[in-house]
Amino acid sequence: MDKLIPFSNLDLARVTNHRSGEIKFGEKMQVVPKGTKSIATFLQQSPARYVLLGIPEDIGVRANFGRPGSHSAWESAIKSIANIQFNKFCKGSELLVLGHIDVAEEMAEAANLNYHNIADRKKFSDLVMRIDKEVSHIISLIVKADKIPIVIGGGHNNAYGNIKGTALAKGKPINAVNFDAHSDFRILEGRHSGNGFSYAFEEGFLNKYFIFGLHENYTSKKVLTRIKKINSRVRFNTYDEIAIRGAKNFQNELQVAQNFVKDNTYGIEIDLDAIPGIASSAMTLSGFSVEQARQFIHFFASHQNAAFLHICEGAPELGEEKNSHLVGKLIGYLVTDFMKANDPKPQMIAKMEVNFTEVKSASIK
Repeated sequence: MDKLIPFSNLDLARVTNHRSGEIKFGEKMQVVPKGTKSIATFLQQSPARYVLLGIPEDIGVRANFGRPGSHSAWESAIKSIANIQFNKFCKGSELLVLGHIDVAEEMAEAANLNYHNIADRKKFSDLVMRIDKEVSHIISLIVKADKIPIVIGGGHNNAYGNIKGTALAKGKPINAVNFDAHSDFRILEGRHSGNGFSYAFEEGFLNKYFIFGLHENYTSKKVLTRIKKINSRVRFNTYDEIAIRGAKNFQNELQVAQNFVKDNTYGIEIDLDAIPGIASSAMTLSGFSVEQARQFIHFFASHQNAAFLHICEGAPELGEEKNSHLVGKLIGYLVTDFMKANDPKPQMIAKMEVNFTEVKSASIK
């Protein structure tokens, strides 16, 4: 983990707004103690269920003709998450803030590159692959420690490392469901934010893949043709057929997508450019609402095979100056939605209550 910059108690103190009579996540979240010799061993011993990791880069986005800015999401998100109220609904002590991947060197090298230049295009791809290596390694260690990664991007290029790392830890290919306006299943033309899933698929780390809410206007004929040929492993629905034409129902489609991926470990991918008005690399004016994105996460996180959450493409610095904190606040909602739905304790209690009711009912009869 040479490229990991651990989050410290001092870092937490700096981003937490303490207030008398209140307890914030930042006062309860765990960090790796200073001087820890083996982070991998600490992860295995930590009682936390979730591990928060940041990837403050936008190299993959720029390599895909997108607008830079997604590197700013991590800083905005951790400030918001640290100031969520610690209460009976969600416990900050369940979250270990691991830190962020040090991509300063790669960002500096990418600063003056131009994707329209063929030579620079190769350099962009090489830089993304360097980040891929770090992401997959750290994710693998987190999953091997029987923890659930919650990853804040960065670009959607990091889906590749999430999938590869989880697959390596599990010793088998995994599935993925992606809430996104785009397929990110483009040709293998060198790594960027638009082909993380296609590379993971071709290299054998991704088994089944469902794209939820694809925008028909921004999906190429070539991608649609390819997906049609491998329909047994890659499927999709479109935003247009659900929200515009009403040919399909949102809630029903959640079940259709889950039925497709739930037979195996699966990752949950959230691209914020699918939500209207959210500052991102490919900001949109038409798409599913924030509430639907939250419902999506709740639905998929509640299944036992949910293995990680990845929230990407948010770019606070591209938003309104006075409201740049809102992207981080949204990410905080999505993170806690995932934790609340995925927590096995309420599910176990609910199951026990159902069983008790059945036994009581049977005894009365």
